[in-house]
Amino acid sequence: MNNVRNWSLTVAVAGFLFGFDTVVISGANLPIKELWHTTPLFHGIFIMSMALWGTVLGSLLGGIPCDKWGRKKTLFWIGILFLVSALGSALAPNPYVFSFFRFIGGIGVGASSVAAPIYISEISTPENRGKLGTLFQFNIVFGILIAFFSNYLFQGFAGDNDWRWMIGIVALPALIYSIIVLQIPDSPRWLILKKRDDAAGIKVLEMIYNKEEALENFHEIKKDLVDSTVKETIFSNKYKLPVILAFLLAFFNQLSGINFILYYAPEILEMAGLGSKESLMNSILIGATNLIFTIAGMRLIDVLGRKQLMLIGSIGYIVSLAMVALAFYNNLGSIILMASIMLFIASHAIGQGAVIWVFISEIFPNNVRANGQSFGTGIHWIFAALITLAGPVVIDLFKENPWPIFAFFAFMMVLQLIFVLFMMPETKGLTLEEVEHKMLKNE
Repeated sequence: MNNVRNWSLTVAVAGFLFGFDTVVISGANLPIKELWHTTPLFHGIFIMSMALWGTVLGSLLGGIPCDKWGRKKTLFWIGILFLVSALGSALAPNPYVFSFFRFIGGIGVGASSVAAPIYISEISTPENRGKLGTLFQFNIVFGILIAFFSNYLFQGFAGDNDWRWMIGIVALPALIYSIIVLQIPDSPRWLILKKRDDAAGIKVLEMIYNKEEALENFHEIKKDLVDSTVKETIFSNKYKLPVILAFLLAFFNQLSGINFILYYAPEILEMAGLGSKESLMNSILIGATNLIFTIAGMRLIDVLGRKQLMLIGSIGYIVSLAMVALAFYNNLGSIILMASIMLFIASHAIGQGAVIWVFISEIFPNNVRANGQSFGTGIHWIFAALITLAGPVVIDLFKENPWPIFAFFAFMMVLQLIFVLFMMPETKGLTLEEVEHKMLKNE
């Protein structure tokens, strides 16, 4: 079991890079706008959302190297992409070069959201799959917190070049990760089903289970090889249920407004009357709240289950987003607004944040899991990119009072609550092969 935990922790560092790289732009947002005199539309497309379009590409195509080269090699090259992106973005002489290297980093983020959850789900047991799967989300959130804290520390560090240090520092953890990920073995399911190397697959299984359990798992996995001799895509009719579930979960994740708030936190807080330095400090508080409630989600996901956490999170979303809208509409002040945003972050961390990567990595059968994960994460990142691209324009449109933005997000979370209550199945405590049977039988 120590092996599984150590491998999961190593792979989950990709989540740290994911979180750090994604949110570090929030500290560079305003300085870059002033440096290159960008318009709201140009800023939304080339500065803020370009990384997310890379993420869309990385997530949609991430299943291909996962299947062809294996989860391990894919995870290594993800680290290299983060390294190149950090250095290139930090040294960029103009917004076009900057956006190109942010795009490269986005590919790494997207591919990591495919490869890391798959790897962790395929090496873990039914009893700990939820907890280990949320290690990826924990590291995303930890990376977000460190990004906010790093941005705060670098403010005033190098004058007009503060933002270059904020972004360039990502290169250090990217280099460390690229080295340590070489120490993990490949996923036993990939070795058996894709590489057709039974001996290597059994060897890894014996590092996870005792010999008898390893053999049982081997035979369960081999059944999928027999059952999947015909080439199929995830859009075959038999996979309709997991495709619909992955689409809706990913869609609602972004229509909660989570990326909008994380990306534009300093700007939103300044609109509430908080100064620049103070708003960055409050961004750190947002990151800390995210981390604390992600830990709570990690502890509860294998106890209460995925569906129960989504119910708790959905109700929290509705209440908190309605409170944010009311705080802006009635000018209730920055304290109530901050408390409402904290409740929103807590609701996300314990609900969607804890569940999304685990659930999507569970619901697709072994033979199409990489493509299914690519589809689910691709939908997630398409909507993330669209919302982030629209962010500067929408903020400019409602700069007098942004309450309609948060009222819209609250309404979408009412729809998510209906989805969770009537459509979402529970996968807690089941093997991946048992989940597969449940999905295909539509039980």
